[in-house]
Amino acid sequence: MRHVILGLLLCAGSAVADTLSGVDVLFLGEVHDNPAHHARQAEIVAEVQPRAIVWEMLGSEVTPRITPDLIADETALGAALNWADSGWPAFSMYYPIFVAAPEAAHFGAQVPRDAARAVMSQTLVEAFGENAARFGLDRPLPVGQQERREALQMAAHCDALPADILPMMVDIQRLRDARLAAAALEALEATGGPVAVITGNGHARKDWGAPALLALAAPDVSILALGQGENEGAAPDGGFDLIESAPPVDRPDPCEAFRAR
Repeated sequence: MRHVILGLLLCAGSAVADTLSGVDVLFLGEVHDNPAHHARQAEIVAEVQPRAIVWEMLGSEVTPRITPDLIADETALGAALNWADSGWPAFSMYYPIFVAAPEAAHFGAQVPRDAARAVMSQTLVEAFGENAARFGLDRPLPVGQQERREALQMAAHCDALPADILPMMVDIQRLRDARLAAAALEALEATGGPVAVITGNGHARKDWGAPALLALAAPDVSILALGQGENEGAAPDGGFDLIESAPPVDRPDPCEAFRAR
């Protein structure tokens, strides 16, 4: 696997540990269905040995079930987390991350679907609840950023969304970013850190994703964000501190069904 960091080739192992030394919260981005990205996350978690891991994929109601004994049994852990019904890629891709730091505490940051849908009828402050202002949810985005984010949502949905839905889609992303940032801060305060956050590149981006909201809420917390792209593709955008690249996944074109209509 080729890892490109800030445009340079960097060896894995102790060099990465040195790069990440002293960081309070490390956001490890991914393309969700790329096994190489999850393998890389597991490598970094093994090097850093975070005291806590925050998961975009898990709700706070299931993470207390995770124990070192349960981590030793892949099948039992997946069942305890209801992973098969979660809609996320195969648990086998994520399991090595748990094994890499079996003593870590785990925190869930998933926004349930009903909570996301609530944005249709509530403000972001109402949807998030207490401390929404701390994570910037009480204010509109700058116009240019709002437009860019709406364009990204349209592209991510194959240019098939009605234009009037785009602001709500951006609000849902902001809500998810804030939940990740809040969970990371909770994990840091509970364990002293370091904290690793497992999430998609879109939420890990440092310019406006969860790292930016965490920096807003807790300016003294040191943060590092890794974005992972795929060879021959564009590097992930978002002001990442580190950018790495791995072989692409052979996946069908998700927009083909829309073109066929």
